[in-house]
Amino acid sequence: MIQLSSWPLTYGQTSRAGKPPPGQFAVLLPPVNFVIAIRSMKAPVNIQLIGQEIGIAWDDGSEDYFACARLRAASPSAETQGERDILGQTHGGTPTKDYSGVMVTGWQIVGNYAVRFDFSDGHRTGLYSFDYLKALAAQN
Repeated sequence: MIQLSSWPLTYGQTSRAGKPPPGQFAVLLPPVNFVIAIRSMKAPVNIQLIGQEIGIAWDDGSEDYFACARLRAASPSAETQGERDILGQTHGGTPTKDYSGVMVTGWQIVGNYAVRFDFSDGHRTGLYSFDYLKALAAQN
């Protein structure tokens, strides 16, 4: 954890009397303590297609294995999971569809947080965050 010291922040200009000039404004904020917590996210260092499974080696030395069909069924995309409306009701999605026989044909790291897998059925819109993949592995 990093502790940043407090400091007063002043925006705008003030006159000698301490009042803002006409047409200007001044905001004086009291000292604030900022605390920034930095969480280290595990990241993949190697991803391999091994038969009908994807193997992921993580930067902490751990490894996880996912059946391609299970990865496809767990896609976090709206196409698979559906979309929630303002009332929390899910519309669309195919979470119970059988994806046996679907293979991973490729993948791409997205930013510093996710993997996008390409599947043999043409699906490629789900972004699997690294945290999501670790949580999915923990379900085994």
